Amino acid sequence: MKAKTEKIVLDNYGSFLGMEKGCYIVKNKKGETQKYPQFENEIGEVILKSGNTVSVGALASFGFWEIDVLIMTRKGKPIAMVRSVEYDSHVKTRLCQYEAFNNGKGMKIAKQIVLAKIESQNQTLRKHGLRQHDLMTVKQKINAIPENNLKTVRKQLLPIEGKCSEHYFKQIFQLFPKQIRIENRKTFKAYDGTNNIFNLAYTMLSWKVHKAIMKAKLESYLGFLHSVQFGKPSLVCDLIELYRYLIDDFLIQYCRKLTAKDFFMKSEDFSKNKMGKRQYLNRFHTNNLTEQLYSYFERKVEIPRIKHGNRQTIETLINEEVLLLAKYLRNERENWIPRIANINHPTTHPPPTHENMVFTRSLKH
Repeated sequence: MKAKTEKIVLDNYGSFLGMEKGCYIVKNKKGETQKYPQFENEIGEVILKSGNTVSVGALASFGFWEIDVLIMTRKGKPIAMVRSVEYDSHVKTRLCQYEAFNNGKGMKIAKQIVLAKIESQNQTLRKHGLRQHDLMTVKQKINAIPENNLKTVRKQLLPIEGKCSEHYFKQIFQLFPKQIRIENRKTFKAYDGTNNIFNLAYTMLSWKVHKAIMKAKLESYLGFLHSVQFGKPSLVCDLIELYRYLIDDFLIQYCRKLTAKDFFMKSEDFSKNKMGKRQYLNRFHTNNLTEQLYSYFERKVEIPRIKHGNRQTIETLINEEVLLLAKYLRNERENWIPRIANINHPTTHPPPTHENMVFTRSLKH
């Protein structure tokens, strides 16, 4: 089968995506046209930002050929996806995922996620000459947690993970320019621009993980480390922990040339009857950041692929790791130990310098 290697990205304002004589057609607001033959180059992903339009015929074609479609806001935040109805056909995998809550596998998975996250954080700390976690002590604490039930294991794991993450971010934030340096990591509704850069980048990572979960036919709202709540894709939250360090290392490099002038303040609803001002990266740098992140996910890492090859892209690694997790849940593997990419290896290059964005592009794995 031919690999799906092409991407169609509409990230400027006023572009149109449709179909014409066996080709996907992209027209920008100046009338310039770019063609993507439907079968010459397999389309693997389509990314649409608000402010552009797409034909129903093209959407139907994407659904029929199981091409992933992501819809984003103008700021680059993923908000929706289009998928084929066939995605939900593999019931056995999800049944095994549900059973993992009671057969002990869920507890082992939760432990492996926390351990892998802390090991990966040590890679970032080591690369930049910062004080690392005492990994031996952390492993002993995690292994000592009795596997009685998942809820109890989760309650004991999260404080360990939280304490390590607090130390980790205090260390890496020292590497940021003084004008945008912060003390603590804040997630939901952060006020400062640096935390909101992290939030945006992690949101893009979550889409890659969410897509991989769908491909593996797993239930994205049924996780093991994070609690199951309405509206919370807890398995996505679980698995992005394995790859945050890659995003962190990318942002350490990317933010080195940023200054306070690269941000703007925006008034938003903080709570009922209360407004607050939040700081965001300006539009140019937001577009530039998202584009470079697209490219970053295409970078090669020295981890063998499941079937062949000694290297693979970060995005492929994410897809493969979720497939391996699904195999473990289906009893097709004896264990599941997440593979951690070495960010010190020369194949994981730092992001390129800032460049203007093009109205559409196709990236190859």
